[in-house]
Amino acid sequence: MHLVDSTLLFAQNTSFVNVLLICFLAVFGLCLLIFLGMFASVAALWFRAFMSGAMVGPLQMVVMKLKKVNPQVIVDSRIMSVQAGLRNISTNAMESHYLAGGNVPIVVRSLVAAHRAKIDLDWNTAAAIDLAGRNVMEAVQTSVKTKVIDCPDSARHGRATLDGVARDGIQLKARARVTVRTNLSQLIGGATEETIIARVGEGIVSAIGSCETHKEVLANPMLIAKTVLDKGLDSQTAYEIVSIDIADIDVGANVGARLQADQAEADVRIARAKAEERRAQAVAREQEMKALTQEHQAEVVLAEVEIPKSMADAYRSGSLRATGK
Repeated sequence: MHLVDSTLLFAQNTSFVNVLLICFLAVFGLCLLIFLGMFASVAALWFRAFMSGAMVGPLQMVVMKLKKVNPQVIVDSRIMSVQAGLRNISTNAMESHYLAGGNVPIVVRSLVAAHRAKIDLDWNTAAAIDLAGRNVMEAVQTSVKTKVIDCPDSARHGRATLDGVARDGIQLKARARVTVRTNLSQLIGGATEETIIARVGEGIVSAIGSCETHKEVLANPMLIAKTVLDKGLDSQTAYEIVSIDIADIDVGANVGARLQADQAEADVRIARAKAEERRAQAVAREQEMKALTQEHQAEVVLAEVEIPKSMADAYRSGSLRATGK
C-alpha cells in the first residue's frame, strides 16, 4: 500500500516537473525566436559593421531597437568615426546623444572635419553645441573657412551706411566688411553676428568722431579699421575677428555748419523773445506811469476844489477881510 502511494506521488512530481520544463522551454524558445527575428533584421548591418571594424555586436543592436534607437544611424556614425581614425567615440555616447534628440551623423561629421583640419574639438563639446541648437558642422566649416559679415547689414537693419561726424563737423558715411571665424570654445553662450555688427558699427562711428578732420579719414581709412580692431570687439562672442576692411566711405552733410546755423537761429529766436519781453515790460511801465499821472492830476483837482472852501471858511471866521481901493 505504501509502495503504491509512493509511486503515485513520484508520478505526480514527475509530471509537474515536466510541465515546468515544457513551459520554460516554450518561453525560452519564444524569446529565442524573437531574438533571432530581431537579429535577422540587423544581420546585414552587423556584418557591415564587422567588416568595417566598428565592433558593434548584434546583441547591442537588438538592445538599441528595444530602446527605440535606430541602429543604422548609430552603426553608420560609428563606421564613419572609425574609418576617420576617431576610435574614442563610444557607441553608448552616440546612443545617449540620439536619445537626447541630437543629430548624431552631423556631430560625427563635424568631428571628422575638425580632426582633418587639426581643430581641437571633442565629442562632449560638439554634442553640447548640437543640443544647444547650433549647427556644429557649419561652425567647424567657418573655423576652417572664414566668413564675411557686412556692417551694417542693410537686409536686417535697413541702413546702408554707418554715419559718423568728425571733429570739423563733416559727416562721413562708411561701410565695412568684417572677416570672422568661429570660436568653438565660446560657441555655447557666446554672442552672435548681431553683437559683432553692433560693436564694429559703434567702433567705426567712435573712430570717425575722434579724428580732427574728415580729410584725415579719407586719406587713410585703414586707421579706423586698425583702431576698431585693436579694441578686442570679439570678446565673449562666438566669433574671432580676423580683419576689418573699410569697403566704402563717402562725405555726407556738413553737420557742424547745420548745427551752428540751427544754434544761430535759436539764438535769434531767444533774442527776439527777450526783446519782446522787454518791449512788453516797457509798455506795461508806460501804462503804469500814465495811470500814476492821472492819479496825481486827480489829486491836484481835488486840492483846487478845497481852495474856495478854505477861503469861504476864512471869510466867515473873519480871519480874511476884503480890502477895497
